[in-house]
Amino acid sequence: MAYVADPVGIGLVASLAWPGGNITGLSDFNLFVVTKRLELLKEVVPTASRIAVLLNPSNPTHPLQLKEIQVAAPALRVTLLPLEAKRPEDIDRAFATIRTERPGALIVIGDPMFGTHRTRMLELAVKSRLAAIYSSRPYVEAGGLMSYGTDFAELHRRAATYVDKIVKGAKPANLPVEQPTKFELVINLKTAKQIGVTIPQSLLYLADKVIK
Repeated sequence: MAYVADPVGIGLVASLAWPGGNITGLSDFNLFVVTKRLELLKEVVPTASRIAVLLNPSNPTHPLQLKEIQVAAPALRVTLLPLEAKRPEDIDRAFATIRTERPGALIVIGDPMFGTHRTRMLELAVKSRLAAIYSSRPYVEAGGLMSYGTDFAELHRRAATYVDKIVKGAKPANLPVEQPTKFELVINLKTAKQIGVTIPQSLLYLADKVIK
């Protein structure tokens, strides 16, 4: 596997250190990334006292990620507005709630369904003039404001080392599952201008990619 969020939680491996079966590889999930997104978003919108969190409750890692954000929120003087979307049509319902509740910003937790329908999601975020942070670069390249998350190209490169070891006789059961070590911050200045948000210069210096 090149990127599975919670291989232990969904039963693919017994533990990260000792997979114990015929599957091993890399996880794309690290809990610190979740709270880092909240911190970055707060830097962009320091006045935001309430932040929406869009999650898919059918995704086994999302409740865990939401809990991490909830733990970090009080220190940043933020209250959260969790919004659930299990199906594509739920995305529109979530943004209808956003228009009613008017949170100051939005965190979108990474999910395959969200990725498939990201064009619609991004359109709704821009229409709402809402500062939002996403899980990966493709969202920002498609018009999202910013993302912070795992560098998936790096995971693919590291996955090749597992193939090499297994071909040479190593047993997957004995090869520990590795977590991501490289993360990237991507910012879209065109979108920032469109929604009326100023990105702090300090974040632009830290960004791995700035889309102008």
